[in-house]
Amino acid sequence: MRRPFVQSSTHHCDPASLLNYSDFGGGEKMAENLKGCSVPCKLSLDQLQTRCRQEKVSCKLLGVSKNNINDYEVEYLCDYKRMKAVEFYLVKWKDYPESENTWEPRRNLKCVKLLRQFQEDLEAELRRRRKRAGGARLDPGVASSLVQRARQRQRLQRWEALLNATRNHKGRIFVRNDADLDGPPRDFTYINNYKTGDGIALTEVAVGCECQDCLGAPAGGCCAGASLHRFAYNERGQVRLRAGLPIYECNSRCRCAADCPNRVVQRGIQYDLCIFKTHDGRGWGVRTMEHIRKNCFVMEYVGEIITTEEAERRGHIYDRQGATYLFDLDYVEDVYTVDAAHYGNISHFVNHSCNPNLQVYNVFIDNLDERLPRIAFFSTRPIRAGEELTFDYKMQIDPVDAESTKMDSNFSLAGLTGSP
Repeated sequence: MRRPFVQSSTHHCDPASLLNYSDFGGGEKMAENLKGCSVPCKLSLDQLQTRCRQEKVSCKLLGVSKNNINDYEVEYLCDYKRMKAVEFYLVKWKDYPESENTWEPRRNLKCVKLLRQFQEDLEAELRRRRKRAGGARLDPGVASSLVQRARQRQRLQRWEALLNATRNHKGRIFVRNDADLDGPPRDFTYINNYKTGDGIALTEVAVGCECQDCLGAPAGGCCAGASLHRFAYNERGQVRLRAGLPIYECNSRCRCAADCPNRVVQRGIQYDLCIFKTHDGRGWGVRTMEHIRKNCFVMEYVGEIITTEEAERRGHIYDRQGATYLFDLDYVEDVYTVDAAHYGNISHFVNHSCNPNLQVYNVFIDNLDERLPRIAFFSTRPIRAGEELTFDYKMQIDPVDAESTKMDSNFSLAGLTGSP
């Protein structure tokens, strides 16, 4: 986008001199004394380009020349008006304060995506206010809401980028909020694996299988058989065990490769998922961006492992706040709890339903302590792209045998209600 500032005389520089100018005030004597020194630049490439344009300095290495020195990036659009059949937009320029906002005619704006987004936001805001489009100028309240929406979208985009930079799984994470003006949740850190609390240690398995083909010809029943349990998956990676029975996957000591059919949960989330704000007051939720087949692994429930005593203490605090993310690990005995309130992965945002499409399984991989299973969610039926993912916070397993009675998540979300 070309910003119509008054052209002034230009100068030429190289990045080294720009660095000296930016960090040390441009003093020639100081620059001479610093020859041979190397320090990290405090400005990003974009910021250096902006600094060049502000100072009317051209730099070949930064891609700033006489031809584009007045090119500036539109950060978002703030307002709209029409004068004598000409459309104008109030532009917030990237890396410039709002005091530098300028009205630009539509023909000057090449930011098609931002124009489309502004129009969508405007239509949504007018629907919310039950107003019709039209008029030469926007109502100040409408314009203010559009600016708030643009700022919120930036915050959510930064959070989305942080989540994807942190994740160690294939599936991407998207963030959407069309319901209100809330930004990212506060005091939440995305983690990929359990975070152990004080005095809690995850012991690493000492042995692994010797199988050449864990599914077709498992030696000694592979890892599941060695633990006196059935092999969990079919050739397509779908769980074939009844809910309540444990899953024993191959571990870091096993001879089999990473593509072994008995390595499913440990490969992490495979589907693109979206954290979105619900429109019915249930807060954030998660929906899948892809079709998910029945009995497929979707995600783990990850958080901080704490003792049940600590969970009891925190539970009283969470109850007063109106929400809790405590998941009891009571596969064999009620000793530990997973708290995903402040440390967790995308499962932190999954809502409750009495008719869920996710089922919980206890999984053991590198840690075989039955008091510390990994909690994995598998699909109970085919799930369409765009459908919300849910599980039953107070899930009960049908006690067909002694094994299946061991699992009771005892999970609750006080003060909130899910879909029926």
